[in-house]
This record gives sequence, structure tokens and C-alpha cells, in this order.
Amino acid sequence: MSQTARPAAVGSGEPALGELVLEDVSLNIAGRWVVERMSLAFRPGEVTSLSGPSGSGKTTLLSIAGGILKPTTGFASYAGAHMWQGDGDPRHEVAFVLQVYGLVPILSARENVAIALRARGERPREADERADLELARFHIGDLGDRQVEELSGGQMQRVACARAFAVSPQILLADEPTSELDEGNREHVMDHLRAEAARGAIVVVATHDPAVVEAADRQLVLDEGRLVAPDGAL
Repeated sequence: MSQTARPAAVGSGEPALGELVLEDVSLNIAGRWVVERMSLAFRPGEVTSLSGPSGSGKTTLLSIAGGILKPTTGFASYAGAHMWQGDGDPRHEVAFVLQVYGLVPILSARENVAIALRARGERPREADERADLELARFHIGDLGDRQVEELSGGQMQRVACARAFAVSPQILLADEPTSELDEGNREHVMDHLRAEAARGAIVVVATHDPAVVEAADRQLVLDEGRLVAPDGAL
């Protein structure tokens, strides 16, 4: 059974090599602090869960960590460089599984996976072949030619997972990756998240699912934009 871990504080020393570090990160939107004064580090080789009620800041924290939102204060960094690159595009080391899937509806399932590979330099034919393998890994290999708009929510969620896993990212950030899945497919996705961590990736999962929290190596809880420590103190 996994143990709840207090977030690693940074600022008092050098972060460990390979960590994704958030230092004194806050985000204010229209006068409201959506995320407030968070300092923590996500480590390679671990699956970390972020749980908490809706509106607690989970998605926002993932977006700052992955470099698609600029924090109002503080910064997120990896390998000595800031995650925010000035345009809202994530660094090439990062892959997201978005809560809203982030798929192109007029493209096929295969094309949605292949475009992520082609953006990283793979040739079209090799990208299509790899896309088919990734779809098969998530038990939807027979849906490669199907347009995304024809798929169910659970099928789209698995296409989104296939796209993220296909690029073998160093940082994998997943927002509710199992919310549309039945128990069997949920376990299957969690097995692959753990496998990504086992190869050395940083894996962070925002979730409402107690089973996903329990399966993580490390659990962090958010409430009203703050990290809640095991003893109730920050």
C-alpha cells in the first residue's frame, strides 16, 4: 500500500537532478488565488497523485508544471530551465493527457496519435505504424480509422492516453485519465502509468478516483489552491 508523502520543499538547497520543481508558485485569476504559494518537487520513477475537490487547483497545477500556464509568482523548472517558454506550448520532454482529451475531432484516432510523433521528427509511415501499436496497447487498435468525433468518451480517453504514451515523455502529466473508463480499462491505464515511472519518467496524475490515488506511489491533496499536508498543516 502506498504511503501519503509530504511534498518535498525546495529553496533551501539544490533540487535533485531530474526533478520537476515548483518553487513558490501562485496563480491569480481575476483577483482570486487559484493556486497559492506551492513549493514541491516531482521525482522521476514515481507516480504522484493529486487529489482534492473540484476547483481545488489540480488542473491548474498540472498546467503550470507542464509549462502551458505562466504562474503569477514563482516558477516551474526541469533540467535547469523554466517550464514556461513564453508561448504556452509545453517543452518537448512533456506529454499531457488532458481532461477534455485535446484531440482533433476531424482526424482519425490513428492520425491524432501520429501527429504527436511527427511533431517530434518521426516519418509519416513510421508514425502511423507506431500509432497503431499504441492504440492496440490500449485495446482500441481496431479504431484507428475511426474519426474521433465518432468515438465514445472512454474511447477518446484511451486515444488521448495512446498519444501521450507514444512519445515516451520524460514528464507525463495526466488529468483525470480514467474518469470515463470501466474498472478493467482503469487498471490497464494505471499499469501503463506505473510502467512509465518504472522506466524513469516523472508521472503526475490529477484524479478524483480513490483507486487511482491508492495505486500511486505518492499522494498529495489540494484544497482551495493549497497543498494539504497529512497532519492538516501546510
